[in-house]
Amino acid sequence: MSRVSIRTARASLAALAAGALFLTGCSSGGGGDDSEGKDEKTKQQGSDVSYTFADAAGSKGPAEEVDGGRKGGTIKVLQRDSFAHLDPAQIYVSDEGALATLIHRGLTTYKRVSGDKYAVVGDLATDSGQQSDGGKTWTYKLKDGVKFEDGSAITSKDIRHTIERTFAPFITEGPTFIQQWLADTGGAKYRDMLKDGPYKGKHLPDDVLETPDDKTIIFHFKKPQAELPYALAMAGYAAVSEKEDTKEKYDKKPLCSGPYKIASFKSGKSMKLVRNKEWDAKTDPARHQYPDAFNIQFGVSFEDSTKRLMSDAGENQTATSFTNQVDASSLQKVRTDPEIKKRSVSGYQSYVSYLNINMDRIKNKKVRQAIAYAIPNQSIVSAFGGAGGGEMAGNYISPTLVGHKKTDPFDKLKNPQGDVKKAAELLKESGKKGMKLTFAYQNSPEWQKFAVAATQNLEKAGFDVQKKDIIQDTYYDQIGKVKNGYDIYHNSWGADWPSSSTVIPNLFDGRQVQDGSANYSHHKNPKFEKEMDRIRSLSDADKAAEEWQKLADKILTEDVPAVPMHYYKAVQLSGSNIGGMYYDEQLHDIQPTSLYVKK
Repeated sequence: MSRVSIRTARASLAALAAGALFLTGCSSGGGGDDSEGKDEKTKQQGSDVSYTFADAAGSKGPAEEVDGGRKGGTIKVLQRDSFAHLDPAQIYVSDEGALATLIHRGLTTYKRVSGDKYAVVGDLATDSGQQSDGGKTWTYKLKDGVKFEDGSAITSKDIRHTIERTFAPFITEGPTFIQQWLADTGGAKYRDMLKDGPYKGKHLPDDVLETPDDKTIIFHFKKPQAELPYALAMAGYAAVSEKEDTKEKYDKKPLCSGPYKIASFKSGKSMKLVRNKEWDAKTDPARHQYPDAFNIQFGVSFEDSTKRLMSDAGENQTATSFTNQVDASSLQKVRTDPEIKKRSVSGYQSYVSYLNINMDRIKNKKVRQAIAYAIPNQSIVSAFGGAGGGEMAGNYISPTLVGHKKTDPFDKLKNPQGDVKKAAELLKESGKKGMKLTFAYQNSPEWQKFAVAATQNLEKAGFDVQKKDIIQDTYYDQIGKVKNGYDIYHNSWGADWPSSSTVIPNLFDGRQVQDGSANYSHHKNPKFEKEMDRIRSLSDADKAAEEWQKLADKILTEDVPAVPMHYYKAVQLSGSNIGGMYYDEQLHDIQPTSLYVKK
């Protein structure tokens, strides 16, 4: 995932605790229902969630009406964090990603077909994309009648401009996948291809990005990019008007293309969204425009929003939150009070927590195995509020990702409190009994609780554990150093879309080991790196999904660079007069575009 994904990795856990979650699933594969044609493919295996790539039939609007959905009313939205960015190209956190579903549109987007079945559909485009040349070329056609809020038609020139401006130096916060794919390079080297973006009259050559007419956009890559429809569905690639682009100023006042537009925004205080009259439901397969307005209030903590929504008093009856979760101390009451529970939704986030083992310092595989068996996964689930806050992990791959299977190489699910006996045997066999382990962890309440339980198990297994708590603000900076001086330390990671291609290479590609890299365990294995390259080159997303899971399990069992600990989950609440609420397994939060105010 490059620089931004490293940023995702560094911040993900702190952000989880803080609420400003980085976009994930945004967090592989392939349309909608069975009527969408024989091209549709990519079902997730081993999990109930599935994704398909939609053809033109599955990408037509309007979106199917929500049961009970009605127009009118205003929804109060309680958010802890203000929106730092409104320019699509600068959006890479889930608070802003939730907002983006209401105000921005891109070539593709996600649509829930039914239950846990989702499709990547054509949004501004007529379908999720037509690939040729083995996945190296992708062609998109724009729908008729798609407009910005000022009534101007969205054309291929706007889409070209949208992509080209992401090369400009002032765009620093959003995703970089498509830029890197077009330039066929890693890191920030892609900027050399169009150093100033399109602002000095230069453009990407037609053999890279082509717009032969006002309706057609053609992407040309040097390598197959089977997951382009997922990348294009990220908020970071939503349409920006070429004529109305104000560069840095666009971040405060963008031209909207979604069902709502921004009426007012007072950073840190409030935002009001009102209907965008230029949005045409007939062109949109995924969104609705039920409420007259959304009044968003910032600075509301998880505890405060939970308390207000649990009370269901006054204006709280027509209130919700896009991303605030039920705070850990209230989870039990929400789960056990039937009146509150029926106003809650829950589901997986794409984040997985890992205990990294520094392979530069711990070279003995049996020692790493001993650590893996000793870790009590249940303790981290308990620390995060029990079943509502997470679920024990058996492997590296989140259940939200295509290809996930319920494998458990180290019997973590069978032994939720860890297998201390097995760990002691392995440590003895290694000849390292009594070895010192420097254990670094965040000094937040959740990780402090986990550290106590994990240390007890490790000491019972025969390790001499030296605990080192690190303040949250600098934690990822500290463990991100190659010479960090620690033996074991945790991190969390979330995929950028429902594919392990945005997880396994980031965490375990030895060619990425450097300060600030997400390969926190410093895992290096040329055999597995070669396999990563092979899987990346596959044009069949179904096959790739299966192969990523196999590779992940091989890395875990053969090298043991990190211990999978738990899959994050979230519970969210709304007031009793909010309808259309469901937990979106792709957005990993409430889906804002389906909400309405009940009569």
